[in-house]
Amino acid sequence: MMKTIMDEAGVARTLKRIAHEIIEHHEDLEDVVLMGVIHRGDTLAHRLQRNIEILAGERVECCSVDFRPWRDDLEGERPEKTAAPCDVREKVVILCDDVLFRGRTVRAAMDGIMSFGRPRKIELMVLVDRGHRELPIRADYVGKNVPTSLEEIVKVNLREYDQEDSVVIEQAE
Repeated sequence: MMKTIMDEAGVARTLKRIAHEIIEHHEDLEDVVLMGVIHRGDTLAHRLQRNIEILAGERVECCSVDFRPWRDDLEGERPEKTAAPCDVREKVVILCDDVLFRGRTVRAAMDGIMSFGRPRKIELMVLVDRGHRELPIRADYVGKNVPTSLEEIVKVNLREYDQEDSVVIEQAE
């Protein structure tokens, strides 16, 4: 069984709203860096970058990072830690991801960001917050809060990977 909670128009509308919120919270966008968690978070970060540019007439820096090397809960081999994809020192880094669940990816991402340099501030943007946190992590910009059970999976589909934009809830197998 599958339930669609956001269609293509909903995803676009949500990213536009979040872009407005980012612009409102940051008078000076010059020091803002959007950092997307590979793979869907970085796609969302680049879409936010385009929305901010259209709405504010300013282009914020945007980069993508694989934070798996900083995860403490993954089995097997992990990729090597990489150098900073963009300068974070004294910047406001807005970490972008698709779904906030237990908080482990965000914790790893913060470790990774700090290894790149000391930002002035780290904020978090997620398209969907589904709850069930294991760590005290909260998003600053949330597309949609979706209470879920642990037996459900929240899947974010993006046209770059899945030929459509949508957010669906499925029953775990």
